[in-house]
Amino acid sequence: MSTTGNGRGDGARTTPLRVDAQRNLEHVLRAAREVFGELGYGAPMEDVARRARVGVGTVYRRFPSKDVLVRRIAEEETSRLTEQARAALGQEDEPWSALSRFLRTSVASGAGRLLPPQVLRVSVVEDQAGGPRVPQQRTQPGGAELRLVPEEPVAVASVPAPEDDAGASALLEVVGQLVDRARAAGELRADVSVSDVLLVIATAAPSLPDAAQQAAASARLLDILLEGLRSRPA
Repeated sequence: MSTTGNGRGDGARTTPLRVDAQRNLEHVLRAAREVFGELGYGAPMEDVARRARVGVGTVYRRFPSKDVLVRRIAEEETSRLTEQARAALGQEDEPWSALSRFLRTSVASGAGRLLPPQVLRVSVVEDQAGGPRVPQQRTQPGGAELRLVPEEPVAVASVPAPEDDAGASALLEVVGQLVDRARAAGELRADVSVSDVLLVIATAAPSLPDAAQQAAASARLLDILLEGLRSRPA
């Protein structure tokens, strides 16, 4: 089986794919997003093949291991969330409007269910006085640092590899800007961190069999969560 020099067997070739091969690739990627979004990254490749209506051998021809497919999906979804955050940051003047727009757009897209685990796992570095501080995106004098936590070994290799941290870091950086702006404007609770915002995205997109019910449930849950994030006058 041949792959490109970057190690990805995901269709990035020097020659164009045949029409049927390109169609199969699109089906597999769509199915993987759906299956992993519903069942998590532990779902077997057979479920992806079944949803794509192709043989599991077809999936493995495009992606020589499950890890390769998982990295492809996680990278795409992390990139999509980063672009959504940048759009909200650049197109909304009001800090709270920017943050809430990002959350609503991201939840509606369902990308939160496909965030790589290392984005949601952060550690708080204590300040010099020894007390824990709210995680921040950038290190500040006497403050805390939000940093990625290395993944613990798992029985099944089904999470993005450490080399994918660049994309995760880009997402954390731009979401950190949204959080900083909203907090500085007094519109976000002082104890809300970047990781809290990403957890909202990950939990506010339930997977229900009926699309209309899913959209309604997501919108209702997000309204409740946004109320919990917002700062209230003393």
